[in-house]
Amino acid sequence: MPLPFLTADRAFDTADDVALPYDDRDRWRRPYRPGPWRVGAAAILLLLASFVLFAAVIIAATASVSSAGVVFALALVAIAWALRLLRMGAWVNAHGLRQVSLFSTRTTPWAQVVTVRTVQQPVRWLGLPRTVQGQALLLVRRGRAAEALPPLLTSHNADFLGRGPAFDRAADSVEVWADEYRRD
Repeated sequence: MPLPFLTADRAFDTADDVALPYDDRDRWRRPYRPGPWRVGAAAILLLLASFVLFAAVIIAATASVSSAGVVFALALVAIAWALRLLRMGAWVNAHGLRQVSLFSTRTTPWAQVVTVRTVQQPVRWLGLPRTVQGQALLLVRRGRAAEALPPLLTSHNADFLGRGPAFDRAADSVEVWADEYRRD
């Protein structure tokens, strides 16, 4: 089921890749849909949070309010974690490129981008320590080595595992944004 309100590919669903006149290039947008692994993990976290919230209500009714508050806070942490998990990925707009991870966000203005390219290299499988041979979209900034930053996208992360053509489309669209807005 496509969820066009979550992604930036609303304009790319058409047969031609012409930007629509009302397309706002200043909004941060993800040039791909979140993958099933990422959405599934977030759904399980939200399900767990609903059980914890239910437990907090029961504890508040039967025990002390302070212990219910602790359990309620735990549920809020699980909800925040699920929302941040859904937010992770590469985001673009006319001013730069933003890489959102679980605990940090890095924004790079297009003026600092030297190149964005896809390379074959060992990549982490679903973010775990195990590596497999795959593709990675690398960002090279002025004055920094390409190895200094983690890859923007990989073919085996939670968005693209088992979805090779989706990785190719996402990498191509990020490269197009970089070519369009980068200043040499």
